Amino acid sequence: MIDRVDAAQLTSRRARRTAEFMHRRLRPRMTGERGIDERAIHRLANLERLAALAPVPRGVRLRRAQFDGFRGEWVTAPRVRTDGRAVLYFHGGGFICCGLATHRRLVAQISAAARMPVLSVAYRQLPDVPVSGSIADCVTAYRLLLARGHAPEDVVIAGDSAGGFLAFAATLRAVEHGLPKPAAVVGLSPWLDLECTAKIAHVNASLDPFIVADELAKLAALAVEGAVPPDPALSPLTSDLSLLPPALIQCGSIEVLRCDAERMAEAMERAGVPCRLQIWEGQIHVFQAFSALIPEARPAIAQVGAFIQEMTSSQVGRPAEPRRPA
Repeated sequence: MIDRVDAAQLTSRRARRTAEFMHRRLRPRMTGERGIDERAIHRLANLERLAALAPVPRGVRLRRAQFDGFRGEWVTAPRVRTDGRAVLYFHGGGFICCGLATHRRLVAQISAAARMPVLSVAYRQLPDVPVSGSIADCVTAYRLLLARGHAPEDVVIAGDSAGGFLAFAATLRAVEHGLPKPAAVVGLSPWLDLECTAKIAHVNASLDPFIVADELAKLAALAVEGAVPPDPALSPLTSDLSLLPPALIQCGSIEVLRCDAERMAEAMERAGVPCRLQIWEGQIHVFQAFSALIPEARPAIAQVGAFIQEMTSSQVGRPAEPRRPA
C-alpha cells in the first residue's frame, strides 16, 4: 500500500529552507574527484565522537549492551514501561560512519512514540568489515534478543539509510538461518539495492539535497570489496521477499533513495507481503532525524510509533513474564 503524504500544505517553509540550504552548501561537498577513501572514512568517524559530547535527552535512560566484537545500548524514553516488546534499531551512515551517539535522539523519539525500549546497535563498519560483516552483526543482535527471552512477535527491526538496508537484510538472513520472523520491519529512507544504476538514472539524482547517487555507487563498491556487479543476495531488493514480515517504509519525495523505496514496495506487493510506503512531499533523506529543523519529522516519527504499536498490539494484555535484557 502506497500512502502518499504529499499535500502541499504539509511541506513547511522550514523544510523547504533546510532542503535548499543543503542543496546549496552540503551537496557540493559530497562530490569530489577523490571520492570516498580511508582518509575520508576516518574524518567521518569524528561525527560519532562529536555527537558523544551532547547531553543525553532529558529523562531518557541508557543501558549498555555488549556483543561479541561490537556493542549497543538500550534507549528507553520517559514513561515507557518494559513489557517484553522492543525495537531493534540499526543506525545509518553509509556503512562508514555514525553510531549510537549520532542517532541517540532519534532513537529516543522512536522509543517514546512506540512506547517501548529500543536496542540501538553499533555494528561493525567499513573499513573493518564489508557489508556482509555488518549484516552478520545485526543478525547476532536479533539472535541474542530472542535468546534472552524476547518473543519474535514482540520485536520490530528498524533502521535508517544504510541501517534500513541492514534492517531488511538482517531480517532476511535471520529467517534464512531458521530464526522466526520479527513482528515487522521499518525503514526510514532505506538504501535497499547496492547496484546503483537505477538510482543514478532516477530524476531525483539531481534533486536530492545532499545524497549523490554516483557517490553511493562508490560506497557500494567499498561495501562489497569491489565485486562488480554486487552479489544480488546481499541486497534486500533482490532477495526472496516472501520471507519478510509486514513493513513500513518512509522516504522524502525529493531524495534519490525514493527509487529504492518505491521499488521495494512494489516488489513486496508482488511477493504478497504487506508494505506501507509513505512518501513525504518535499522532505530530505532521513528527515526524521532533523526534528529540530523540520516540523514534519515529529508526525512522521509518531506514525512509525503507531505502526510498531499496531504490529505488536496482539501481544498486549497477555500475562507478562520477566525478561532479562541483552
